[in-house]
Amino acid sequence: MFKLRGHHLFCLLGYRGMGYSEEYVINMTHLHQTLRNNPKTLIKLVKGPDQLCEKYPNSGKYHCQDASIYERDAAILERMGLKIGQILKWEDIESGIRNFVVPADIQIVCETCSWRSYGVCEEGIQEIHSGKSLREVK
Repeated sequence: MFKLRGHHLFCLLGYRGMGYSEEYVINMTHLHQTLRNNPKTLIKLVKGPDQLCEKYPNSGKYHCQDASIYERDAAILERMGLKIGQILKWEDIESGIRNFVVPADIQIVCETCSWRSYGVCEEGIQEIHSGKSLREVK
């Protein structure tokens, strides 16, 4: 079982092998590909830093504790009708994205995210809507 915070549910959709450091990318790729290859993997929704935050580089300000990140987590969970502490399969999260999220939500919910300008998260949501799952990352 993986522990994830709210906004990382969207980050996983847009993940294309880029990240904050090599260690972060290795960790994110492992998680991403595990979910891609086994969509029945269990996810526990947590408040605050999660297993991806553990590998966020220690280079200055630790953004995983920013109030704006907590707000983004809450907004995403609310949009999907999810709650902290819930345990569900990744495939159920993808189903929730199909039912409750549209690509344009990224522009609102993730307005201050530095990765938003790449457009990959909206693309990831669109792929989920079209029946695909997470992309393969090599």
